[in-house]
Amino acid sequence: MNKEELLRRVDHTLLAQDARWDQIRVILDDAMRFHTASACIPPLFVKPAADYVSGKLPICTVIGFPEGYHTTAVKAFETEDALKNGASEIDMVIPVGLAKEGSYDKIFQEIRLLKDICGEHILKVIVETYLLTEEEKIRLCDVVSRSGADYIKTSTGFAGGGATFADVALFRKNADPHLKIKAAGGISSFEDAEKFVELGADRLGTSRLVKLMK
Repeated sequence: MNKEELLRRVDHTLLAQDARWDQIRVILDDAMRFHTASACIPPLFVKPAADYVSGKLPICTVIGFPEGYHTTAVKAFETEDALKNGASEIDMVIPVGLAKEGSYDKIFQEIRLLKDICGEHILKVIVETYLLTEEEKIRLCDVVSRSGADYIKTSTGFAGGGATFADVALFRKNADPHLKIKAAGGISSFEDAEKFVELGADRLGTSRLVKLMK
């Protein structure tokens, strides 16, 4: 797989707490230049970003980010607001604590609600693999597979660890075939990106590949 093909799978990402509009604009310009799958940016910048790209690039944003412990009502409002402002893809964070206590039905219901709000827009579910046991990851593969979401995503990149080859392979083995996989967090080379794709990743959350091209 060549670099251009890999870049078409990338959500070119800037989610730093101190991100500024001038930095976001560079992300958008680079994403359009290198034909990435989307630009993934903070909700604050979705409306100006959507206006700026004028339909030339899908805008992705994050919900309940990065902790995931917001109430479902807050996540629902965030999702509605993001879509109204021009987002076309939503990356939500599950409440990891509910997985730890075995409350998988509550997680399922939350994902279903947000997918209902998203409709035909893409919903990716961040499960934060760094904080999970293997058994919890397998259970969440089932939950997300049944929820109607479009993707299961490894990580926020803010919890101390990112995507691993083992986690993507585990997802592909245990998730339903229709559920796509996004690997995110710490992807720093085209060699690693290609390996993630070979293992089953459909999307890659990173900013480093574009920086390497530049």
